[in-house]
Amino acid sequence: MTHISHKPMLNNADINRPDVLAEVNAAFDSYEQALVTNDVEALDELFWASPLTLRYGAGENLYGHEAIRKFRQGRPATQLMRTVTERQITSFGADMAVANIEFRRDGSDRIGRQSQTWARMPEGWRVVSAHVSLML
Repeated sequence: MTHISHKPMLNNADINRPDVLAEVNAAFDSYEQALVTNDVEALDELFWASPLTLRYGAGENLYGHEAIRKFRQGRPATQLMRTVTERQITSFGADMAVANIEFRRDGSDRIGRQSQTWARMPEGWRVVSAHVSLML
């Protein structure tokens, strides 16, 4: 039996590089602003324009950028304001990051959670995968 040795591709210096974290935090801030103001055009731009992009929402599973775009266009633009209560963004190398937050919608005591995988594409940082859920 052949043993395959795997060497780590990242070292500690590649994780949370300040320059990369600054870029991803700025992209995430743009996403958050677009979300609470229902800037559908900006939200569409911040998701990777690919059929491989996915978004699992609190009540929907969306596969592909087009399905996500249609969902955004049909979503009511009310009660979008929220407060982020926890936030952790971790970058891995120069081109990949994950963003995780907890949030509360204004007027609700329920805790929401959001996870996003961000990748640097030729056109900039884009969400390639997202998951939103509410705790019971």
